[in-house]
Amino acid sequence: MSCFKPGLLATALFGFTTLSAHASQCQPPVESNFLPAAESAADLMGWMQGSPPPADRRVKLADGSFFRFPALRYSVAHMGEFLPTTLVSRRNTPPASLDYDLDKGIEQLTYTPWGREQAIDWQQALGETYTDGLLVMHRGKVVYERYFDGFKDYDRHLLMSMTKAVTGTLALDLIKRGEIDENQLISHYIPELKDSGFGDATVKQVLNMTTGIDFDENYADPKSEIWMFSAAGNPLPKPKGYQGPTGYYEYLPMVQKQGEHGTGFHYRTANTEVIGWLVARVTGMSVADYLEEKIWSKIGMERAALFQVDEYGTPFSGGGLNASLRDLARFGELMRNNGRFGDAQILHPDVVADIRGGAQYPAFAEPLDNSMASWSFRSMWWVTGNENQAFMARGVHGQSLYIDPAQELVIARFASHPIAANKANDCISLPLYQRLSDYFANR
Repeated sequence: MSCFKPGLLATALFGFTTLSAHASQCQPPVESNFLPAAESAADLMGWMQGSPPPADRRVKLADGSFFRFPALRYSVAHMGEFLPTTLVSRRNTPPASLDYDLDKGIEQLTYTPWGREQAIDWQQALGETYTDGLLVMHRGKVVYERYFDGFKDYDRHLLMSMTKAVTGTLALDLIKRGEIDENQLISHYIPELKDSGFGDATVKQVLNMTTGIDFDENYADPKSEIWMFSAAGNPLPKPKGYQGPTGYYEYLPMVQKQGEHGTGFHYRTANTEVIGWLVARVTGMSVADYLEEKIWSKIGMERAALFQVDEYGTPFSGGGLNASLRDLARFGELMRNNGRFGDAQILHPDVVADIRGGAQYPAFAEPLDNSMASWSFRSMWWVTGNENQAFMARGVHGQSLYIDPAQELVIARFASHPIAANKANDCISLPLYQRLSDYFANR
């Protein structure tokens, strides 16, 4: 354990989003030392190939090499080989076939990223953002589907913080069904949190991340709370002399209050872990098992998903889900259709409307672009507040699930950008999604 690199470990295990409420403006591209996407492709690099693999092509959890670029481009599709997981089964239900109406015009699109003066083409955009796979659905049909750089259609990819939106959706559905009162204190359901910083926070405040808790996600500060959280959730044996908490449920009661609840949005992963605990406490099932029961076995998924777990087998609700691209798109379609799958109402019909309504507080004090000034965060989803009421799930290294209800559009994307922070992708990806929306609006 002592040989782990903390930043690599926390990003790998927990999928934290490093985009804060003080994100900087988009800047023109600069030269970097990172290999470009085509040269860092996982299949080209030959990671873990051979019996045994050559020494310079082995990636390991113990030394953190499995999440260093360019090896992370392999690891994001093989997390179950590095970390313990629990299964989210599709229960042998028949997969729902996807209708295809591929649109060749999509690859001809050009647009101008934020902070640039020159337009770029489709392929350049996907290459610059290290896209592993992109699937676009319009009016329920697949209009674009491509996989890149060694990532396959049957591979499972780490969703990272997109997992938060899945967890939030499960909780919001329970609220709409009357099984959870969003105005009740979280400690009403989880008495173990009564004396913690969460003790006098309501379910709604935790779900929308408006809690006033002492939880700093500053990776640069070795004394930041993120490292205690990281150490507690680490599924491997603790180092000699370790005296901190083990597992998420031992850590969360230790979080202290700082400030007042309900006075502003603060992105803190610990909130999602509390919501995952809430779902488990109310349903009597782990988040992974309840996701299987509620959604994964109900909407024709192709593959079982994997959920990373802590030492006690507790799923990491804030960033540990792994799934295939098509299944991510199926989840997006469920949300676009207001929780319906065919004739079945899987989620309460008010869930999506509630999310689309957005939240009281802005997501960013200094948005990357003026178009992000209207963004807010509700039930673990990022809500754009634009005229199409688009909303999305997001994760570090470029994970995106973008849903545009007005244009009946779902964009599911996996990526393995060498830079974790969303701003490395957003300046290219978000205007690309808007370009797709405009394209279908004008057809």
